[in-house]
Amino acid sequence: MNMTMNRATLFTPVQFGAMQLKHRVVMAPLTRSRSIQPDSIPGDLMAEYYAQRASEGGFIISEATNISVTSRGWLGAPGLYSDQQVEGWKKVVSGIHAKGGHMFAQLWHTGRSSHVDLTGGEMPVSASVDPAYWQNPSHLVSASSGWVQPSPHRALAIAEISLIVEDYRRAAERAMDAGFEGVELHAANGYLMDQFLQDGSNKRNDEYGGSIENRSRFLLEVVRAMTSVWGSDRVGVRVGPSGTWNGMSDSNPQALFQYVAEQLNQIGLAYLHIIEPRVKGNVVVLEHQGAIAAEQMRTIFQGKIVAAGGFEPDTAEAILENGTADAVAFGRHFISNPDLPRRLKEGLPLTAYDRNTFYTFDAHGYTDYPFYHENALV
Repeated sequence: MNMTMNRATLFTPVQFGAMQLKHRVVMAPLTRSRSIQPDSIPGDLMAEYYAQRASEGGFIISEATNISVTSRGWLGAPGLYSDQQVEGWKKVVSGIHAKGGHMFAQLWHTGRSSHVDLTGGEMPVSASVDPAYWQNPSHLVSASSGWVQPSPHRALAIAEISLIVEDYRRAAERAMDAGFEGVELHAANGYLMDQFLQDGSNKRNDEYGGSIENRSRFLLEVVRAMTSVWGSDRVGVRVGPSGTWNGMSDSNPQALFQYVAEQLNQIGLAYLHIIEPRVKGNVVVLEHQGAIAAEQMRTIFQGKIVAAGGFEPDTAEAILENGTADAVAFGRHFISNPDLPRRLKEGLPLTAYDRNTFYTFDAHGYTDYPFYHENALV
C-alpha cells in the first residue's frame, strides 16, 4: 500500500489542553492482551511495544485499563488499581517519554461485558438487567477458558455508583503516579459508561435512568472525579455515537450525544474522542460511510476532536483539512507499523496487519512487526 497523497495537515502541530503535539497521527487505545497474568501488570513486552510506536511529539492513548478487579472483562488487559501495576506502567511511560512522545491512560470498566472468572467471582454489573445479553452467543468475552459468553449480570444499586466513581478517581491518581500526562474515560463500545448512556441497556427509573439527563449523570460524575485529580485540560472522553457493538442501541442517539457534548463543553476537556459507527468492534462494517459522528459532534462540541474508526491515511488528511477533526486515531495500521507517523509523512508503504494475532499473548504479531528500514529493498 503506497500512499503518495500530500498529508501536510497530519503533520502540523496542535494543542490538546495542556499538551503540545508536533503531529496529529494519534495511536488509538488498542486492547492487546499482553499484560502479565494473573495480576494484570504491564511488563517488559508491553514497554517494548509502546516504545516502538512512540514518536517525537506524538500522542499515544493506552489500551483500555481496568480501574478495579471487578471492572475486568478481558483476559490480559492491564490495570491501574495496584502498586505493581503502577510500577509496570512507569516503564511503559518512560519509554515513550524517552522518544519525545506523550501518553494518556484510558480508564475502563467493562460492566456487563464480563465473566466471573475475571471479576474475582463477583457478578458483573450494569445499568439494568438484560438476560438476552448474556444468552446471545454472538456476545463473547476473553477469559481464562477462552472466548466465552458473558456471565449473568445485575443492576448497580445507587449507593454502589458512587463507589465506582471513586474507583475512577483513584485510578486517575495512580495514572499520575505512573507518569502519564493525562487520562481518558472509555465511554464507548458497550462498556459500563455506554450501558448507562444508551436506553437500549438502561431501563432504570431512578436518577440514573429515564431521561437523557439522568442517563448521562454517571458519565459526568466520573469525568468530574477525573478532572478533580488532573484538571480538565488533561482529561479526554471517548464516545461512540450510534455505536452498536456489545448489544448497544438508543432510541434517539443524536439527541443523547448532543446533550453529552453540550455538558462536556462546560468542563473544558483536552479533547473528545469519537468512534465512527461504521466500525463495529475492530471491523469496518460500512466501508463507504463517511465520518458522520465527528461531523455531527463538530457542530456542538467546542473543543478539540480526535476522530477514530476505519480511517486510512488519505481520509484522515481529508477530515483534518475540512476541519471536522483536529487529529485522527489509527488502530489497525499502528499495530503492524510501529513507525506509522514516519511512513505516512514520507509516503512509505504500509505493512499489512494480521487479525489472528490481535488478541494473543506473546511477542508474535505484537513486537515483531518491522520498521520500514528492516524490510526495504536494498
